[in-house]
Amino acid sequence: MRDILKYLITSIVDKPEAVEILEEENQGIVNLTVKVDPQDMGKVIGKEGKVIRALRNVLRIPAVLQDKKIYINLSEN
Repeated sequence: MRDILKYLITSIVDKPEAVEILEEENQGIVNLTVKVDPQDMGKVIGKEGKVIRALRNVLRIPAVLQDKKIYINLSEN
């Protein structure tokens, strides 16, 4: 799931080399922490949070298929 998210986010941002994704899994819960360049934060969040909400919805599909919960958090760096 980390690779899918990294692909999607690097497609959105202006500085894909600054994208870092940390993955932690504990008892069927996957926490993904996304770090991007501060100038790209608005693109990842989107207007009224629509982009990050869409990313969360897209990644919920493989998580459900694997019987896991997924949480995506944005880090302020």
